Amino acid sequence: MTRMIDGIEGMKQLIGEHLGYSPYTQITQEQVDKFAEATGDHQWIHVDVERAKAGPFGGPIAHGYLTLSLGPLLSPQIFTVSGVSMGVNYGANKLRFPSPVPVGSSVRLGATLLGVDEIAGGAQVTMEFVFEVEGAAKPSCVVEVVFRYYV
Repeated sequence: MTRMIDGIEGMKQLIGEHLGYSPYTQITQEQVDKFAEATGDHQWIHVDVERAKAGPFGGPIAHGYLTLSLGPLLSPQIFTVSGVSMGVNYGANKLRFPSPVPVGSSVRLGATLLGVDEIAGGAQVTMEFVFEVEGAAKPSCVVEVVFRYYV
């Protein structure tokens, strides 16, 4: 169930809190191929299924940036913020890809609110996003994302 956060003041009350997890979503070869087409990243570990089977991961894996790009799909399944006119991506800190996302696996997102700093017209919010492959020992992507919410 999506957590409703009541504006910037509501976010301030949640600093340091884990906001929850999204449901798992499956990563398909079609998604990987479309991402490769959109970005021009056609590295064989992503798009050459037969060659990837003999590669270091035993099959094709999702692009790291594909995993990261699932944030806008998965985060609204964890939380939404009311009382703001808009939110924009502002940047990212400490981005790491500790383990691969095999094609066919399922990924979920966990979110922790790290900080809320006032800016002109709103707030800059830092969250830790942790993408996990179902059954994997380590997360597949860990990043501090920075959003700006305007009232």
